[in-house]
Amino acid sequence: MNTDSNNLSKSTTEKSSNDVDLLALVFVLLRGWKIVLFFALLGLIIGVLYSRYENPTYKSDALIQIDTTSQGVSALGSNISDLVSTDVSPAQTEALLIKSRMILKPVVDLLHLDIRLNDPSINALDKINSDRTHTQINTPEGVALKTADGQVQISQLNVSQAYLDQPFTLVKSGTDNNFTLSNGFDDFKGQLNKANYFRGTDGIIQITVNDLPDNDHPITIAKQSLQNTTDAINGALTVTELNDKTGIIQLSLIGSNQQQITLILKQIVESYIDKNKSRGSEETTKTLSFMETQIPLLKQKLEASEATFNDFRERSGSIDISQESGLLVAENSQIDAQINELKLKKADLTTYYTEEHPLVLQINDQLKVLNNRKQSIKSDIAKLPGTQREFLKLSADTTINREIYLTMLKNYEQLKIVKAGQIGFARIIDMPISTYRTIAPKKQLIVMLSILSGILFGILLVFLKSMLKNTVKDPDRLESKTGVPVIATIPRSSSLTRLGKNKKTPNRLLAYIDHNSLSYEAIKSLRTHLIFGMPEHGKSGQRAKVILISGESPGIGKTFIAANLSEVFAQLDHKILIIDADMRMGELHKMFNIEQNVGLADYLSQEDNESTTSQSITEYVHATGMDNIDFMPRGQHPKQPTTLLASKKFNDLMSQLSAHYDYIVVDSPPILAASDAIILSQYADKLLMVTRYNSSIERQLVYAINQLTKDHVRVDGIVMNDVQRGVMDKYSYHYSYAYGNNK
Repeated sequence: MNTDSNNLSKSTTEKSSNDVDLLALVFVLLRGWKIVLFFALLGLIIGVLYSRYENPTYKSDALIQIDTTSQGVSALGSNISDLVSTDVSPAQTEALLIKSRMILKPVVDLLHLDIRLNDPSINALDKINSDRTHTQINTPEGVALKTADGQVQISQLNVSQAYLDQPFTLVKSGTDNNFTLSNGFDDFKGQLNKANYFRGTDGIIQITVNDLPDNDHPITIAKQSLQNTTDAINGALTVTELNDKTGIIQLSLIGSNQQQITLILKQIVESYIDKNKSRGSEETTKTLSFMETQIPLLKQKLEASEATFNDFRERSGSIDISQESGLLVAENSQIDAQINELKLKKADLTTYYTEEHPLVLQINDQLKVLNNRKQSIKSDIAKLPGTQREFLKLSADTTINREIYLTMLKNYEQLKIVKAGQIGFARIIDMPISTYRTIAPKKQLIVMLSILSGILFGILLVFLKSMLKNTVKDPDRLESKTGVPVIATIPRSSSLTRLGKNKKTPNRLLAYIDHNSLSYEAIKSLRTHLIFGMPEHGKSGQRAKVILISGESPGIGKTFIAANLSEVFAQLDHKILIIDADMRMGELHKMFNIEQNVGLADYLSQEDNESTTSQSITEYVHATGMDNIDFMPRGQHPKQPTTLLASKKFNDLMSQLSAHYDYIVVDSPPILAASDAIILSQYADKLLMVTRYNSSIERQLVYAINQLTKDHVRVDGIVMNDVQRGVMDKYSYHYSYAYGNNK
């Protein structure tokens, strides 16, 4: 054969196999549509219940701008700006600062956010029925919570460290103004609208209760620690910088009460702005404090130097100094001014940093250089005549002290103006407002996701069930697994299925109920296959040919096949005997409306001395009322059915019956339930295994056939019963050759 043809054939076969496997998965899914639908509806129910169980969640936003330039100080001139630092914290640093305890603690204290109230009478069903439940309201006046029996309101709760985060139960005592506070160990009695002070085993409790529900309605109350409270706030608070390096911070707070979260976020914004403003003016305040201590000292020093200089001039009169000496005095005066300015900067820096800070070390180096130059000038002045030296010294001291004093006084007045107009480097752009738009739960999305999850779970379960169960579906697969041909597929009869729901239906043969159906035609096709495959003479050498019908387990329809197969054989004017050899649970007698009391078990249980003539056999074989069909029921339930079938009496029975009938159809017990079929197989010319489509377990059928093979029993064919035809049934083509007026 051509190589290209081989490759093409192989590729086509692999593609067809892949298509079949994919199609098989689709059909498995379609057959399990009820399971998928069930879990989809279950997901829908869970989604709806969850969306009602969860309280609506709201969101409130605010915007703050962080200005990167100093406000107010730079406008007054470069000299004063040099005295006050202009560095500003970046927006990301400020975002982290907003979530700190320094900012949140004042909000917690103002709104009593560390007091938690809970209504223990509210359960899951109440949350589902009401769609939303009341939540506590925190205000500067206290904490309030609405209940079905009234409102609870607490204006104060302080406990010792040991009682933090421990729940207490509050109950109003009758109709008076008393209440009971308990934690399981201690019970305290208090009065409403009064500051109550209790001393318990673990410390003190201070509480002021303004109102409580009636009808002994319990309320759970707890005082949270500051850490847990701020952690809870931070869990609902989001602080981020909009875009990149914009300097604008967005604050977002979520919660189940729109007015509550708006109030809390507003207080957080105000707390941050207050802290920011105090931080901005702190530097100026410290500088002013330093100047206030230095100005009186500089004034005294200036007055002393002027007095000394005036005394010298009165004693010495007028003195003329050279130009070089004047330059030295001027330079010395400038150096003193620079030294004084650096000292001011150093004093300001040391209020924040240590002596080892790089900025402080840099100022120290500058002071060292200036002091060295000052010593050099002092040496040059020392070479002048004594009177001139004294004049220059006193004149320079007076000039320098005057300049230092005037500069300090000028800067002091400027800083006072700056402090009055200083507002910090953060300003509010948008304060939080109440929008009343729910952001969660997104009910439609939750329901859709729940349905999708249910569908996916249902699909997974269908595939898992299919993999674990692996029911009989594909005749080709059965033939490859067992090595036994599938000689017939019997479609399900819709008419018989409808009548089967009525337990009182007297006759269930297809000839009387659904004779125009595909099922009946398939039984006739099975008959044709058996006629052409049957030997001329039976195993016993007698007239009758024996067809043994069995299956791997109960409930597969072997009795249905045996009865209807006997009926279609009788149509050919063959004399048929059908034997119910399932002496344990046989129900073949119901197909023919005959009592099972006198049958096979009764015949085989006779004493050996009783007659076994043909005349006695006829007592156990009954006419069915249909032409050419006789029936031997199972009889009374015997003690040892298998032993009776293995007896010589049964062998003699089969020999006698074979002489009078053309075909004997034997309905035997299931292979996996009893070994009777192995014994009966020695009399059979054809052994058929009946299995039920999409019900029988494939590995059980394979195991049953293997058990027969081990005992040297040959299975001649498999009959697939109750095959359902439709869009979801891929293998319906196996019985498409059977046709009929399937009305």
